[in-house]
Amino acid sequence: MKSFTDWMEALPLWAKILFAIPALDIVWVVYRLVKSVEKKNTLGVVLAIVLIFIGFPFLWLIDIITLAISNYVIWID
Repeated sequence: MKSFTDWMEALPLWAKILFAIPALDIVWVVYRLVKSVEKKNTLGVVLAIVLIFIGFPFLWLIDIITLAISNYVIWID
């Protein structure tokens, strides 16, 4: 799992933003889930699972904005 998060963090900015478009934003939700599992954050795991099934329609936009500004996605960990 650590290799997945390292791979996602090492991607160039254009690839990170590409994964944040609406159809592919599930990749970032899975990234958040894996990151929470690595840190044993129960609240993060539950929230990530909820995001997988419900998926907020605006989450992709927040991801693109935070990636463009800070080069990483916002998460509670």
